[in-house]
Amino acid sequence: MEINLARKNKKFHFEAENAEGQVVGIDANPAIGGEGKGFRPMEMLLVGLGGCSGIDMINVLTKQKEPLDDVKIKITATRRDNEVPAIFEVINIHFDLFGELSIPKVERALDLTFEKYCSVSNIIGRSAEIRFSYQIHS
Repeated sequence: MEINLARKNKKFHFEAENAEGQVVGIDANPAIGGEGKGFRPMEMLLVGLGGCSGIDMINVLTKQKEPLDDVKIKITATRRDNEVPAIFEVINIHFDLFGELSIPKVERALDLTFEKYCSVSNIIGRSAEIRFSYQIHS
């Protein structure tokens, strides 16, 4: 795995590119001179957590032959603002699941996702509390 970052201006705007040529913008908080030209680095961690847990949860539900029609993920987080660095303290990740899904299978899928499969949650979970919730929309 390789990621390359290129500075795009004289401030804090970067573009990150992966080996397949996909690009994402990164910028700093406006409080220190960021210009809103991309995700902030801590937001990127949350994007990674949402993507990783979403992929793993979908994979488990698919193996369970559950009819998942769609999923939306919302993440909110608080940081330890009185510390430097201001790492995450609590991360809440909520899954809105669409389909005729079995509650026990959804709960099993989410438990496996966060306890076993999602590499990002296992890394971030060493320094922050990760809480997950879900709602099924039939």
